[in-house]
Amino acid sequence: MNISVIGCGRWGSFIAWYLDRLNHTITLYGRENSQKLQTFRKQRTNGLVTLNEGIQLTSDLKNAVESAEILVVSIGAQSFRGFMQQLAALDLGGKTIVLCMKGIEADTGKRLTQIVQEYAPKVPVAIWVGPGHVQNFVRGIPNCMVIDSSSMEIKEYLVKAFSSDLIRFYYGTDLIGNEVGAAAKNVIGIAGGMLDGLNRTALKGALMSRGTREIARLIQAMGGNEITAYGLSHLGDYEATVFSEYSHNRKFGELFVKGENYGELAEGVATTTALLKLGQETKVELPICRAVNSVINEGKEPKTVLSDLFLRSLKMEF
Repeated sequence: MNISVIGCGRWGSFIAWYLDRLNHTITLYGRENSQKLQTFRKQRTNGLVTLNEGIQLTSDLKNAVESAEILVVSIGAQSFRGFMQQLAALDLGGKTIVLCMKGIEADTGKRLTQIVQEYAPKVPVAIWVGPGHVQNFVRGIPNCMVIDSSSMEIKEYLVKAFSSDLIRFYYGTDLIGNEVGAAAKNVIGIAGGMLDGLNRTALKGALMSRGTREIARLIQAMGGNEITAYGLSHLGDYEATVFSEYSHNRKFGELFVKGENYGELAEGVATTTALLKLGQETKVELPICRAVNSVINEGKEPKTVLSDLFLRSLKMEF
C-alpha cells in the first residue's frame, strides 16, 4: 500500500525503513528547512538507517498526503496541534492516521487522538506504541508492540499490514490506557535516569512497582482499564525507557541531576506537566510525576526529593 511517514527524525526514518522492507510504497516527509531531511537527500542515511532509493523524500505536505492511504505521524507531541491545523486544510478523504508519538499535550492534558478528532473527526486514527529502539531493530533484534484504535477494523487492517518477524503487533483493547501509559513511561524514564545519575540505580525496582501503580490509578480515573498500565505500552516499555543506554528520557534525567546539558528537552518533561494537570482534574495523586516536576521545573535538590520519595515515606506498598 502507499504510506507517507510524517517526520524524518530517528523514529520516523526507522518507520520508513521498516515499512519499505515490507514492500509498501513509502514517502518520507520533512520540513524544507529540516537538517535531517537534507542529510537524507545528500546521503540517504542518518547513521542509524539507510533508506533505499525507492523511498521518496519530500518537503511538500500536500504531495505526501495525496500520495498515501495511510499517514504515519512521528513528530514532537507538543507541536502536533499545529501540524493538525495544516493537515486539516488538505483532503483527508479515505486516509487513516497512525500516531507513533508518545506524549500528551502539556497545555490541555489532551491525548493526541483527541486532537486528531478536533480537526479531522471523520478520519480513522490509531496509535502505534510499545518498546523498541532503532539501534536494536536495525541489528535484527525483534520486539513486540501494540496497535490500538477505537475501530477493530482499523486495528486488524494495520496489524496485518505492519507485522513482520522483526515486530510482532498485539491488538490494543484500551485506547485511553495505551495512550496515557505510553506517554507516562517517559516520565518514569526520566526518574530512572535521575536514580542512575545519583548512584541510586538499585531503587529502580521501587520506581517500577510504584510508577506502574501510579499510572494505573490515573488510567482508571480517566475511564481506561488500570490493567493496561501493566502491558506493553507502559510497564512493558520500561526496559527500553528506564534501563536502555538508548533512552533519551533516561539519559536526560541522568545528565540533569549531574548538572550536565543534554542539549534539548526530552518529551517526558512536557508529559510531566500534562500528567500533573490530569491528576489534578481526576484527583489522583502522582508522587513520582510530582517529584520529577519539582526537580526539573521547580529547582528542588534531586537527592533530597528522590530520598523523600523512596526512602523516608512510610506507607503501604500499593
